[in-house]
Amino acid sequence: MNDFTVLNIAILTVSDTRNETNDTSGATLVKRVVSAGHFIAEKKIVPDNIYHIRAVVSQWIVNEKIDVIISTGGTGVTGRDGTPEAVTPLLDKVLEGFGETFRWLSYNDIKTSTIQSRAIAGVANGTYIFCLPGSANACRTAWDSIIQAQLDSRTRPCNLVQLMPRLLEK
Repeated sequence: MNDFTVLNIAILTVSDTRNETNDTSGATLVKRVVSAGHFIAEKKIVPDNIYHIRAVVSQWIVNEKIDVIISTGGTGVTGRDGTPEAVTPLLDKVLEGFGETFRWLSYNDIKTSTIQSRAIAGVANGTYIFCLPGSANACRTAWDSIIQAQLDSRTRPCNLVQLMPRLLEK
């Protein structure tokens, strides 16, 4: 698999205060996904409520036209932050290395405050899911330093694209 594979990526912003005009984190992800050559399959904003989050993610997991879900927001430790609780029960496999690597990279910017991040990733029904903090800077760090390369079929020695069920069936 030496050619670039375009993926269909859904972006979910989890926030009680964001809308399309002030969703800088979601906009950051959309810009980076498109610049990398992928397609935005869907984009939504939902309140920080476990059941709203889980409903949207569940619908996207079974949608054969969505390869990857990236959420932003709701991964902290305050108030209604519940993205990990909403998504984790849906995962078939957890990619522990994602959260570990994200926090390690974030330490350079935010020092020990990185322990407050509960960023996670995993796979459900062949769909990769990344749950990121709600800051645009965190989205840039995660995309630029981890996710972009793993969603590029040309990345060696390995990448997540080469493991996608829809591509393995071809």
